[in-house]
Amino acid sequence: MNFHSQERIGLFIDGSNLYAAARALGFDIDYKRLLELFTNQGRLIRALYYTALVEDQEYSPIRPLVDWLDYNGYTMVTKPTKEFTDSAGRRKIKGNMDIEMAVDMMEMAQHLDHVALFSGDGDFRRLVEAVQRRGVRVTVISTVRSQPSMAADELRRQADYFVELQDLQDQIARAHRHDDRVNDNLDDEDDLMDDEGEASFEVVSRT
Repeated sequence: MNFHSQERIGLFIDGSNLYAAARALGFDIDYKRLLELFTNQGRLIRALYYTALVEDQEYSPIRPLVDWLDYNGYTMVTKPTKEFTDSAGRRKIKGNMDIEMAVDMMEMAQHLDHVALFSGDGDFRRLVEAVQRRGVRVTVISTVRSQPSMAADELRRQADYFVELQDLQDQIARAHRHDDRVNDNLDDEDDLMDDEGEASFEVVSRT
């Protein structure tokens, strides 16, 4: 990766997008190893993880991960999901953290030299461009090797560097699926993700 040892680095992790990209490539993220990797790349200022949470659920499969990250070096940015009805009349819940990530990145830009954006969402292209105008280099980390690709072409073109997530697998993958009880609880998280890696799932009424 193209980081300099004295660069001030900020990690901005689109949680659901990264989860979906890694799962599409057939591995699970070890977030402790991920943090260590970037700590060794330069001066890691902040690692922010963004995700939406269903607040009225008695148990959320993503809650163990959120709690673990909060105590182990990550800054958690969360908000409640919103309920809506789709065109077929089905009740669904959706969460989008784009605005929160954009605001935080713009506010922190003056304190950073290099941003690592863990997302392939093309909606971030203008955000990347705005941060670059402030003198910050941007590395986008996602994958084009999944079917379909998780990284939008316009985002890759705008970034200073693009890192293929699969190329980091040996450095950030969990070695065994059941080594970590926290991550074991995430096996059900597939139900929370749509094709773009955004939190989305149906509300099922039980009688």
